[in-house]
Amino acid sequence: MKLDKKDLLLYAVTDRSWLDGETLESAVEKALKGGATFMQIREKELDAEKFLEEAKKIKELCKKYHVPFVVNDNVDIAIAVDADGVHVGQNDMEAGNVRELIGRDKILGVSVQTVEQAVLAEKRGADYLGVGAVFPTGSKADADYVSRDTLKEIYEAVNIPVVAIGGINRENIMELSGSGICGVAVISAIFAQTDIEKAAAELKKLSEKIVKA
Repeated sequence: MKLDKKDLLLYAVTDRSWLDGETLESAVEKALKGGATFMQIREKELDAEKFLEEAKKIKELCKKYHVPFVVNDNVDIAIAVDADGVHVGQNDMEAGNVRELIGRDKILGVSVQTVEQAVLAEKRGADYLGVGAVFPTGSKADADYVSRDTLKEIYEAVNIPVVAIGGINRENIMELSGSGICGVAVISAIFAQTDIEKAAAELKKLSEKIVKA
């Protein structure tokens, strides 16, 4: 699957800590109905069997809505469910090794915080970059803060699409206007909301505004 940068407009990352009795599948479907254009399943606590089971369900949903589906960090699970790709951080498997394992036709996303990391990730085969945290975030306690200037410098240093991540919500998203990003990646701004579908729809509209800015 070749990545179209328009697919990165509203990038949703799952988080089961917000489910409150709901299934992950149901929460993801609401986000897709609301307009999420890209989906990453992120499971740091699940065992492999349960993770595989969840990934299969989410993959089918994404297929139904024609939205790319990637797996965070776990290359084995991504290959097992034939996901559209994998997203890795700086402390996960090195991007070049991931590319060798998943092949040329899968999507590879890499989290970066600096221009150096960004340039290297592109060289090693990344299709897009997740840059952040652009705002303080509760989802990753150890997330390094990336300034708006650095975000713009990263965008200018690479030829692949850049997505901002980290603490982005309805209130602060417009601050990212003019940074060159082609979308935003969010977790709690969608999955922690009482009306997931509505939250996704609102964020998509706002993301369209900043991308055009």
